[in-house]
Amino acid sequence: MATATDDATDIGRRLLAGDERALADAYREWSSLVYSLAMRSLGDTSDAEDVTQKVFVKAWQGRAGFDPARAAVPAWLVGITRNTIADTHAARARQRALADQLGAVTIDDSHPSPEAGIAERLLIADEIAKLDPEPQTVVRLAFFDDLTHTQIADRLDMPIGTVKSHIKRSLARLRSRLEVSHGAAL
Repeated sequence: MATATDDATDIGRRLLAGDERALADAYREWSSLVYSLAMRSLGDTSDAEDVTQKVFVKAWQGRAGFDPARAAVPAWLVGITRNTIADTHAARARQRALADQLGAVTIDDSHPSPEAGIAERLLIADEIAKLDPEPQTVVRLAFFDDLTHTQIADRLDMPIGTVKSHIKRSLARLRSRLEVSHGAAL
């Protein structure tokens, strides 16, 4: 009779070999563990489901970095889960910061509708599109792709200070444009 340790060892060996069925087996075995950790930390079903999916995608993409001598598959997955949860918390913080920086765009909401929310998002997207190309790219990577300043700097081969400056200046410019162009109370 195979033990849980034997199963984990087999799945780890197969993952390293690039066996896609091993990923399905790992998901079947440990997705509930990953989901539980994410749900406990994030408190949101949708975010926990997203984290669970991301963890297994990262596990597959990073399987060459798995070292069975250092950790068993479940422990390795827990490490990926912790990092993914931290990334999710950071993304939430960036989204809150953007909302705080831009404030709420005031649209006549005496008759709130789904269209009002869409109009608000389109308004902000339109203002972002008016930024110069480099700051626009930095803002999009930060707030739509949820990349950290360091990740943006690496991706664009740009000093981190430049990334931070672009974000700060762009948010100030966006806020100013929204106030002037749309009479928003920011």
